[in-house]
Amino acid sequence: MREYGFKADLAAAVFAAITLVSAFPAMAQQGLLLRDPAVCGGADSQFAEAASKNADSLTKAEWSPFGSPERGWEIYLPLTQRELNTTCGPGTPEFARRLAELQSAHGLEPDGLFGSDTFQVLKGLWQERRPFILARLRGECPVAPVQYIMTNLPAREDTYGREDRRLRGDALKAYRAMVAQARRDGVMRGDPQLLTIFSGYRQADVDSERCASEGNCDGKRRATCSPHATGYAIDINLGFAPGSRIDSTSQANRLYQSRTDAYRWMVRNAGRYGFVNYVYEPWHWEWVGEPTDVATAAQPAVFTGQ
Repeated sequence: MREYGFKADLAAAVFAAITLVSAFPAMAQQGLLLRDPAVCGGADSQFAEAASKNADSLTKAEWSPFGSPERGWEIYLPLTQRELNTTCGPGTPEFARRLAELQSAHGLEPDGLFGSDTFQVLKGLWQERRPFILARLRGECPVAPVQYIMTNLPAREDTYGREDRRLRGDALKAYRAMVAQARRDGVMRGDPQLLTIFSGYRQADVDSERCASEGNCDGKRRATCSPHATGYAIDINLGFAPGSRIDSTSQANRLYQSRTDAYRWMVRNAGRYGFVNYVYEPWHWEWVGEPTDVATAAQPAVFTGQ
C-alpha cells in the first residue's frame, strides 16, 4: 500500500472534514446512473448548469489529488455517490444538489461543482474513518500484533493459493461474513477469485528480505509503518487492467477496478462488516471494528442495473 506522503494536506483535509448526465452509456451499463429524471432532476433544475459541468469534468478535469497528475475523477465516483447517499449520476442535477449540501455543511461555496476543495473534504471524511491514519497524524505507528492472535488463511482464500497469508482473527471473521454475502449476491459469478486476498499481515523484516533477494525495496519503505503491520488491512482481488499488476497505482488500473461490480459492491456493503477503503487504492480495505456510526455503516440504495 502506498500512502504517498500526503500527511500535510491530509491533516488539513481531516480538519476541514471534522470542523466545518446527461447520461453516460458506458457508466449506465455499470449501474452508476439512476435513469429516472423525476428522481435525479430535470433540465430546469437550479443545478442543471453544475450538472453539465460535472459531466464534463468527470473525464476531462486535469488535477493532482494525490500529488501525481490525473485526468478526470471517475475513479472516486462510487465513494462519492455513497457519501452523498445517491445513485444519481455525476451529470444529474440531483447529484449536484447533494454535493452542494455537503459543501454547505463544511463551509464551502454550495455550487454543486466537483472540484479539488470538495474532494479535500471528501478525502478527509474517508481518511478519518481509518484509525491507522489518525494514529499516524498523532505521530504514532501501530505496534505489530502478538502472533497468537493471528490466523492463517487457507489457500482457497488467497488470490495466489499461498498458505502463509495471515490476518487478525476478528478481521478474518468479518471478511468471511462479507464474502459469503457477496457470493450470495452473485459478485463472484464467473470469477471465483474475486474478493480473495492477495496481501494481509506483513512484517517489515519480510519486506527487508525481499528487498535484498529481489531488489524490491519499495515494499520495505511502505512496511516501515504500514496498516498491513496491524493485521487489520487486506488487499483484495478486484481484477486488473490488461497489462497491469493487480496492485498497480496507474490511473488506468485504478479506473478499471473502480468500474467493476466487485468494487461497487464493496463500496455499498463493506461498511456493514466494519471495512473501510483507502480511496487511492480500490483494492485496499481496513477492518476498523464493528460498525458503530452511520458514516461507517450506512449505505445508499442499490445501484441501478446491479
